[in-house]
Amino acid sequence: MNQDTIQGHWKQLSGQIKEHWGKLTDDDLKVAEGNAEYLSGKLQERYGLARDEAMKQVKAFEKEIRHH
Repeated sequence: MNQDTIQGHWKQLSGQIKEHWGKLTDDDLKVAEGNAEYLSGKLQERYGLARDEAMKQVKAFEKEIRHH
């Protein structure tokens, strides 16, 4: 995940992230602050995903937002 893009737009993206993954809390997003590893870890925890699947979803989301 492009850390500069994500961190630079984190406040705007956090709303989209919550829409995409509704089980993530505001606290999760505050702590994540654009950190893809932390975000994928929270997806593993909240959704019971395997590590690879969680990272795949984070990368797919990042790719999606770049094209908008």
